[in-house]
Amino acid sequence: MSLHAVERPARTGPKEGNRIASAEGGTPAPEHGVIQAIAASKAPQPNEDTMTSILTNTSAMAALQSLKATNSSLSKAQDEITTGLKISGAKDNASTWAIAQTMRSDVSSFKQVSDSLNASIAAVGTGVDAAEQISDLLTQMKSKVTASMAAGADTSTIQDDIDALTAQMQSIVDAASINGLNFVGSTGTTDVLSSLTRDSTGAQSAAFIGVTGFDLSTGTVGTARNAFTAATAVPAADGDLVAFSVSAATTAADTITLDATNFAVGDKISIAVGNKATTYSVTTDDLAATSPADVIAVKLKAAVDAMGVTGFSLDYDLGNPGELIVNNDGTGAVDRNVAFSLTPANSGGLSSLTNIDVSTAAGRTAALGAVSTAADTVNGAAASLGSAQARLEAQASFVSKLTDNFTTSIGAMVDADMEEASARLTALQTQQQLGIQSLSIANQTPQTILSLFR
Repeated sequence: MSLHAVERPARTGPKEGNRIASAEGGTPAPEHGVIQAIAASKAPQPNEDTMTSILTNTSAMAALQSLKATNSSLSKAQDEITTGLKISGAKDNASTWAIAQTMRSDVSSFKQVSDSLNASIAAVGTGVDAAEQISDLLTQMKSKVTASMAAGADTSTIQDDIDALTAQMQSIVDAASINGLNFVGSTGTTDVLSSLTRDSTGAQSAAFIGVTGFDLSTGTVGTARNAFTAATAVPAADGDLVAFSVSAATTAADTITLDATNFAVGDKISIAVGNKATTYSVTTDDLAATSPADVIAVKLKAAVDAMGVTGFSLDYDLGNPGELIVNNDGTGAVDRNVAFSLTPANSGGLSSLTNIDVSTAAGRTAALGAVSTAADTVNGAAASLGSAQARLEAQASFVSKLTDNFTTSIGAMVDADMEEASARLTALQTQQQLGIQSLSIANQTPQTILSLFR
């Protein structure tokens, strides 16, 4: 007996059609839903090989690493906000930190340079004030010397006033000292630290501004030069002063001979005629000439001619080195007092005032020349010190600006951007909170295994 499979035609009755229609409409029939569920259970699932372990929690490990990175970034952001620096040490950025550190060292040095300049400016400024004050006193003294030349003048009282002014000048010189620096009390050059320079190799060197001091004291007499001899008049002050009177009717008063053997650069020769005076300073070129006395004599003649004293002149004798002939045309309305004096270069700028004596006509003329010489010296000192003060002040201003520029550059390299750091801190705090939550969830995963053993 054999069995044959009989193929039945598909049923298309209302019931089956309704099932299919129902499935196609989106709501599966009961039988059809069961079939789908079974098929889904047999379909391969993602991470089907992943197992749950109570010894190794990879999710927690990943969450922990992420949280550590967030905490590290958060710590850096907090440090930036606390210190204000995005690069606070070599570990943050070695090359930038090294450059900034070198610049910080330079800024610190510039502050010391600035202190040095300011101290020197004060000392030089004091010297300038002293020289200007002495110049004013010399103006008063010249007025008194001129007054002593008037007929019937009380020369004794005037002499007392002149002595008092001389003492006051010396008092000013002695007091014009700051920090041991007195630019009107001694000669020589003081080197003032003005800047620090760094070359392309990084080597640093110091730069200085030299300020020359002046001895404006009255007590430093200096070395006598034995500068003058005269045909009739008798030199005084070791040959560095000769004074005499010229009668209005005299045509040839006297002959003065210069002896330049002991002259030094900077020696000042003054010639006074009546109430006028001129001063000449000996130069290096003068002493380098074949006959220094001849050269200086010619220049003195030119200086006297420039004074413009009517009917008075000096003639130079070519046949006798250094000889000057005092000429008067004999038509002068009054007698003329003439004085030749030399102030050594190594003497105090006011030393020519110590021998002032207005009790005689010749002494009054010599006094006028002495005051004129002192005034030239003091005014020259004031001008030189004033120029040095202006230079130091300009340098101090530059160093101040240079320090500001260095400080700004350092800030641009290492300072934190506080706005950016604040925004980053807020974002990292949010990431930290999420990281903690993620780690908490990952740590709870192994606990689900307990449900398998209940």
